Amino acid sequence: MKRYPNIIIASFILLALTGLAGCTRYLDRAPAADVSPTDAFMNFTNFQGFTEELYSLVPEYTSKTWACDWILGDEIIHKTGVTWLNEQLDNGDSWSWTTGEWISWLDAPRYVSDPTTGHGKGLWPNSWYGIHKANLGLANMDKLAGTQEEKDLIKGQLLFFRGWYHFELMTYWGGLPFIDTVLSPSAKLELPRLTYQAMADRVAADFRTAADLLPVNWDNTEAGKATLGKNQLRLTKIAALGYLGKNYLYAGSPLMNRSTTGNAGFDVNYCKKAADAFAELLKLVDNGETWVKLADFSQYSNLFYTNGGSFIPGYPEAIFQNPVYSSWFTGCPWGPSSIFAEGNIGGGYASPNARFVQNYGMANGLPIDDPLSGYDPANPWENRDPRFYHDIVIDRDQIIKGSAPADKEKFRYANLSINGFSRDNSAIGRTGYLLRKLTPMTANNIDNFPNNHMQLAYMRLADVYLMYAEAVLQGYGSASNAGPNYITPEAALNKVRDRCGAGRVDARFVADKDKFMSEIIRERAMELGFEEEFRYNDLRRWLLAEQLKYREKTAIDFDRDVNGKPINIRETVLVTRKFEDKNYWLPLKINDVNLYLSFPQNPGY
Repeated sequence: MKRYPNIIIASFILLALTGLAGCTRYLDRAPAADVSPTDAFMNFTNFQGFTEELYSLVPEYTSKTWACDWILGDEIIHKTGVTWLNEQLDNGDSWSWTTGEWISWLDAPRYVSDPTTGHGKGLWPNSWYGIHKANLGLANMDKLAGTQEEKDLIKGQLLFFRGWYHFELMTYWGGLPFIDTVLSPSAKLELPRLTYQAMADRVAADFRTAADLLPVNWDNTEAGKATLGKNQLRLTKIAALGYLGKNYLYAGSPLMNRSTTGNAGFDVNYCKKAADAFAELLKLVDNGETWVKLADFSQYSNLFYTNGGSFIPGYPEAIFQNPVYSSWFTGCPWGPSSIFAEGNIGGGYASPNARFVQNYGMANGLPIDDPLSGYDPANPWENRDPRFYHDIVIDRDQIIKGSAPADKEKFRYANLSINGFSRDNSAIGRTGYLLRKLTPMTANNIDNFPNNHMQLAYMRLADVYLMYAEAVLQGYGSASNAGPNYITPEAALNKVRDRCGAGRVDARFVADKDKFMSEIIRERAMELGFEEEFRYNDLRRWLLAEQLKYREKTAIDFDRDVNGKPINIRETVLVTRKFEDKNYWLPLKINDVNLYLSFPQNPGY
């Protein structure tokens, strides 16, 4: 299969795949073999079948490769000597998203919509095809013979996906053409790149209309009764409102505001619009009109993996997630679940950045560098936020659950001291920590890799509470302001902390806008770190990614005394990411920017 030459031509080529064109004629076909180009749109069942491909196009970012290259921020460092995407970005090579497409979930040789697999789906090609597909459906809405509910469901899904694929593209590459028609192969290519905020306005219109058309729960619709109890992954009003708010918040963030207006601060009006959308969503949650709610902390791991269960990870908190595809998710020695296994009992090679781990505060809710926090540098792992113990493996944690062969018994408890057996620069543990957030510790060679399936949502409710807190803070200027007649940023952030049992935000931070924003930044790191691209995109949109403290990836080095207690604790810098102003946006493909003058390259490339 030839690599597609540019973003627009890709859509034209795909016309042949959607029944509008053909390149093969068959001899002696029976009359019944002719398929009408309108059959896909004639009734709800057919049209929904057409629309289902838009779900299958959503990339499963954890399964593109066997590395954790969906983590592009400061959370992770791999073993030495690898050339995966995170390492390429550490070297300042933003071109690696496409030149190294084999390691990048952002790209692929062509679009892939196979509903049986998540492997090989790239955001760039799949998004452009998804936009074309959505526009094709919208252009044929007049052919649907069905009830008003059925028409609303179809149109709502099509509009959501058109907005979503545009939003995902602009998040990484900035303002692009907004395509809202089915392009003709003979049309002159002159679609200009819009500013980020102009594009966000177009995307917002799609999400807003989708929110007005889609149900809160498909099980409560006539059309949804055919798949009653199996509608968890279908688009809802909740998803549309969530992305409406996220789109506005991103448009109002410093990077996006600077790229449009030159002002590197937050845009108050966009933040207020974001707050309105999030408040509308959260009121539906409060009123019990949706099954979406914060998971109990006792079930927190179910948001990320199954550990032998038959459920889809994410319930009841996931708002938008890709379909479950195949057994690639299984915690086998070559699957994603093994990435973080201790080196002597598995094939792990990704370790948490010790600098990032410092974001996890104390049990009382204070950051570790606060003089009132009670943090003891000589006992750095005591009395920390409950999520610290859920997410991070520290020295002497048990990492083998069941019985072990005699020669493996010594590995039952992690030894992450500077010369410990769990610490290997060529494998895993090089930072003094292991990661347990996304996989059970039993995902190892000794406990025989239980039937574990990992799936990470694109959006979940805790994210919405924190985005709401940020939107109101920046839109209305205070952590104590209820903003759009709902709750305060303080209350929203504390919703997330209350779930895990951490201390609430201290009054000193609530009283100071900048200090409260620093707590939002830290809270998003603790709650959403290692998932999707929350952290990478957060640091970019806040214009923080260039700061040294976010570029350094470090290890916590220590020895053990005769009682096994850590001593001589010090932080060592392992890698410093190269980051220039141009790296806030990824470069566009050379073939694409050479296509026509009004599709220029991003600055600096």
